[in-house]
Amino acid sequence: MKKTLILSFFIIFPIFISAQTNDLQLGSGMNKLGIQQGGFFDCSDPSSLNIKVSVWGYVRYPGRYIIPVYSKVNDLLSYAGGPTEDARLEDMRIVKTDSINSKQIIYNLNFKDYLMDPKISSDSSMQTLKAGDVLLVSGYPRFYLRDYIGTILSVISVLISFTILVRQK
Repeated sequence: MKKTLILSFFIIFPIFISAQTNDLQLGSGMNKLGIQQGGFFDCSDPSSLNIKVSVWGYVRYPGRYIIPVYSKVNDLLSYAGGPTEDARLEDMRIVKTDSINSKQIIYNLNFKDYLMDPKISSDSSMQTLKAGDVLLVSGYPRFYLRDYIGTILSVISVLISFTILVRQK
């Protein structure tokens, strides 16, 4: 009984310790730019304070990122490999957690305005990221001529198969 209690303590206790997560850390244990493990990317600066944020949607590498605290939204987009061709930069959102009442607040971000208007890009209050923020890059898949041709050929082949089946009876 005593052995199993001690053994379970040494097995379960480290699991509780490793399950705790912090969104704020100084430096990083990996110390390499772009370490990837299944959607987890380390772009931290070992000499400064780092935060954990997430990027979802139409970017090349969506996932969880450890980035320096001084990073902006455009830096985070760069870390994520940039937006894909289907991304809508005029309809991005930042989900921030209010520290006072722990409610999530969604801010709309038209990134094209930030790129084109120098007044807006100098006011970077919206671009400031905090620990736990989530950047949502919306988009929609675009259809090209090959997609339309593939769809039409699929419908035609079903119709031909159905016709052949009906004629044989």
